[in-house]
Amino acid sequence: MNTPQIALITYQDPGKYTGISEDENARLFTFLQEKGLHVQLEIWDDPAVNWAAYDVVVLKSPWDYFDKIDQFYTWLNRLEELQVRVLNPIQTVRWNSDKRYLVELQEKGEKVVPTVWLEQGSALDVSDAFGQLQSEKIIVKPAVSGGAKNTFALTRPEAEAQADHINTLLQQESFLAQPFIPEVQTKGEWSILFFNGQYSHTVLKAAKAGDFRVQHFFGGTVHTPEPPAQLLEAAHNLVDKYAQDCLYARVDGVEQNGELVLMELELIEPFLFMATSEGAINRYYEALIAQLQAPAASMA
Repeated sequence: MNTPQIALITYQDPGKYTGISEDENARLFTFLQEKGLHVQLEIWDDPAVNWAAYDVVVLKSPWDYFDKIDQFYTWLNRLEELQVRVLNPIQTVRWNSDKRYLVELQEKGEKVVPTVWLEQGSALDVSDAFGQLQSEKIIVKPAVSGGAKNTFALTRPEAEAQADHINTLLQQESFLAQPFIPEVQTKGEWSILFFNGQYSHTVLKAAKAGDFRVQHFFGGTVHTPEPPAQLLEAAHNLVDKYAQDCLYARVDGVEQNGELVLMELELIEPFLFMATSEGAINRYYEALIAQLQAPAASMA
């Protein structure tokens, strides 16, 4: 195999998501270079980059893509035109970039946090949303988002008070509403990591007291228990069905009544928690080598 030219993708604002995230990027970049790969760090929306010079683009941390979603789609289209291979595959990335996919999985009978779709240009019907979700508290968040941006946790009175603000946001983009999941606070949120379809490692994220956001930049903490067998099996099934040909996949969910309930299937720019598991970075490397040696999936 000729050594391909690889672009390891990052974003323009290093430091925005705290050092722990940036450290993973730097460590991975150095590790891949030391393994002899021809890899360069590139900012996905840097107009000076000659993307035609690369054989493979690896999406590692384009963490601001949801703030520039039209530009991001244009960039993906450009890579497609140049026939540059993207990991994860472009068609998967497009599908995963809009949380409408959760509604699709829900309609297919997958165990997903119940989701009510709020189309751009519509208005939040507080009574209808609470009635459908059968919850005393709901989460409202954009369909294209990350890092808990414009995410609200609301009781019915709070939702009524915030309805005008949310309806203003709805004129700009679609949102979704979900029930507040108390297990996020009481049990934590599982992130189960797969490289090239094979299980790698797991973390359990816990929100700080009084918060519902488990991200470390909001004060959440990370733990490394072994996942119950039934949760791991459920996560593996989701990856087998919906993350084929993917270099990496992160299944985020909560345990309810002994079952995994999916919150997010992260296939674009998830933090991979590689420092929490011995050998994880080497497993990522081996998965990348396997991907490079395999025929490229259809870009159609």
